[in-house]
Amino acid sequence: MFRSDRRDSDQGVATLRSFARACAGAVLLGVALVLVAAPAARAAGIETTAREALLVDIDTGTVLLEKNATTPMPPSSMSKLMTVFMVFEQLKAGRLSLDDTFTVSKNAWEKGGAASGGSTMFLDPNSSVTLENLLRGIIVQSGNDACIVVAEHLAGTEQAFADAMNRRAPEIGLADSTFRNSTGLPHPEHLMTARDLATLAERIIRDFPEYYPFYSEKEFTYNGITQHNRNPLLYKNIGADGLKTGHTSVAGYGLTASAKQNGRRLILVLNGLESTRARTEESERLMSWGFRTFENVAMFKPGETVTDAEVWLGQTETVPLVLPDGLTVTLPRNARRTMTVTVRYDGPIPAPIARGDEVATLSIEAPDMQPLTFPLQAGTDVERMGMVNRMFAALQHIVLGLALPETGLDGEPEAADGASGG
Repeated sequence: MFRSDRRDSDQGVATLRSFARACAGAVLLGVALVLVAAPAARAAGIETTAREALLVDIDTGTVLLEKNATTPMPPSSMSKLMTVFMVFEQLKAGRLSLDDTFTVSKNAWEKGGAASGGSTMFLDPNSSVTLENLLRGIIVQSGNDACIVVAEHLAGTEQAFADAMNRRAPEIGLADSTFRNSTGLPHPEHLMTARDLATLAERIIRDFPEYYPFYSEKEFTYNGITQHNRNPLLYKNIGADGLKTGHTSVAGYGLTASAKQNGRRLILVLNGLESTRARTEESERLMSWGFRTFENVAMFKPGETVTDAEVWLGQTETVPLVLPDGLTVTLPRNARRTMTVTVRYDGPIPAPIARGDEVATLSIEAPDMQPLTFPLQAGTDVERMGMVNRMFAALQHIVLGLALPETGLDGEPEAADGASGG
């Protein structure tokens, strides 16, 4: 059901002529609007064994599943996403090249090598390694030694590199992340949230399409040793193409992953699982559920008139209400037949009205989801009538016994205590 609700008037509820276009042809419009932090659509009954979890459709910003998503947690090797992000920025700016060679320090070899007991690329001390190989060593093999080599080359020391990550993090939307190293090795103050990891994954996907394919590589061989990517979703037929696993005894087993099906991309963050098997099964189950249970519905094209609102004392009687960037929303698949789309505004709207003024709201409601609300803008300028026409319009209302809007004849709010509106 699609309706227009003009508050404080006798109009009541009227059917919008855009209804057929918005609903019957919704999936054919192919328009997307990124709505970061949009109100979340949720389906009842989904649970997860992960300690922290977040599943989001990045094309609409809709959260499909959330559990402790803003609770700081040890991210383990998932924080290597930030290490790689810092390198990708330097590559994109032209300050680094994939062919650049870095020298492996004794510190990197000792702290990140095989003797340390963590994930390693098996770098040799004092050897020279190309940045491209180091990136594959970090992304595919989760090499701690490769992270430290990169950190020392870019910032002098690993601590200085962590400081640089801390300065950059809030600038790219990471609200609750603190870095103490480049590797994700346990430190009581090295913390991220599931929401920050999802934000970081989205930035990598959107900002660096030329480098993102590194994350889909299933194996990498260096120094005669072949290691396989630990991301379990890369080996499933669900459209997965990244990003990074993590595990420490403190953090449990975690995964930040992304998959794309039929042009729709989801990002999943899980942490605190008990085993690699649990990580594999839970990530596949939740990612498949997200694609199966929800769909993206294109409601309006950019600039398309949603409906017209009545104007008071304007040179035109109505003003078109528009969504300049269009609107695509994520809905439960069974919601389209029962959803209601309502436009609300206080009307008639006093002139003058400037194009782009937010003068109304559009709300979408359906069972098993929270209402979605979006601002509607005036699609054109509407100038005020001249003084004579304003007086004639007011007289018509009085003769017909209609209530006058709470404005003076010049369209300005009526002054208190009967004083002149100026």
